[in-house]
Amino acid sequence: MANRRNAIHSLIILAFLGGLATGRAFFFNLGYALLILLFVAWLWARLNLSQVRLTRRTLTRRTQVGKTLDEFLSLQSRSLLPKLWLEVRDHSTLPEHRVSIVVPPLAPYGAFRWSAHTLCTLRGEFQLGGLTLASGDPFGFFQLTRHIPATSSVLVYPAIVPLADFAPEGGVLSGGEAQRQRAHFVTTNASGIRDYAPGDSFNRIHWRSTARRDRLIVKEFELDPLSELWILLDLNGVAHVARPSDAINIALGEIYLPPDSAEYAIAIAASISAHFLIKERSLGFVAYTPQRQVFQPDRGGRQLTRILEVLARAKVESALSFAQTIALESQQLTRGVIAILISADMSDDWLSEAQLLVQRGVRVIGVLIDPHSFGVSVSARRAEETRACLEISGVTTYLVRYGDDLSAALSRANLRLPSRPIW
Repeated sequence: MANRRNAIHSLIILAFLGGLATGRAFFFNLGYALLILLFVAWLWARLNLSQVRLTRRTLTRRTQVGKTLDEFLSLQSRSLLPKLWLEVRDHSTLPEHRVSIVVPPLAPYGAFRWSAHTLCTLRGEFQLGGLTLASGDPFGFFQLTRHIPATSSVLVYPAIVPLADFAPEGGVLSGGEAQRQRAHFVTTNASGIRDYAPGDSFNRIHWRSTARRDRLIVKEFELDPLSELWILLDLNGVAHVARPSDAINIALGEIYLPPDSAEYAIAIAASISAHFLIKERSLGFVAYTPQRQVFQPDRGGRQLTRILEVLARAKVESALSFAQTIALESQQLTRGVIAILISADMSDDWLSEAQLLVQRGVRVIGVLIDPHSFGVSVSARRAEETRACLEISGVTTYLVRYGDDLSAALSRANLRLPSRPIW
């Protein structure tokens, strides 16, 4: 376009020079005609960008790896003049989010609508927008742009895979005494009755008492005598490895995981959290992302949402080793709880901390991610040796390698119980 304008500028100069040299009106008229042509072309390009309305609608601001983000966009003309050519350029940071498009000619007061359906392959918080409108004139002399700075964000949760039988289903506290704490859901421990209140489910109605008192009576429940669970996630940057950036993501069922041990660890933590919280188990969470993130044991979807939001934004930049993390947070792990330790660190330091937890009466489950399987040369010892050391210390262990199906890798088929009783 600049070359075309330069050619027109040259012709205008030559026309006026010819007119001055010869005195003939033809050259002056040609020069004025070319000037008018440039002005009309610039005005046309300018009007193409005016009196248009661009809207975008995102169905949700929370999604998950393996799911689709749907966006719907509309460009509407509010002018009597047709819009012959418009281009929409998107500056979103979400990978493979293709919103940019060349809009076909718009009639006066016409509209064009399109949608973008993006498969989310990476966790994190991403920006949607801004947008740039570009247009030009029919002669190709000018290309003008108009920036629309409005942005929004979308949070992509890490992948969650179903775990059919992760770890032994134990965890009942010794003695089996019910906890004296009211539950808002049905458990096996009924503690009493009370009058019906709006919002109580019908399966809580105690029909004999209702018939006897001639009004609705419901049962109250206490929490089951199950031990609490804690997840401790290692996000120390030194412990994790990644394959070269040109490596292809491996499909694990319906999701894709980057070739990075940290991404495997985060997906495992998310899957285990969902597995137990869906079962209404009380679960706590500890990670340094690199900020300290500690959630006291809680149940239900609210706890799962908190954990997923932290994992979605987590960065593998913690300066604390996993041994230091366990040592700092060990006061949270009282006797009888279950601690799930997730790490790709093959050093002895955190193994010693895990052994101390076992000696204190904490039931420890270790999930090891084999750094050697990512095809990167590391000086750490073999994962099988680390697994054997954990088993000797009384730790139930799982071993996950690059390319493993996490549902299968975290099942009983891959479970190694400790070589001696831990209670």
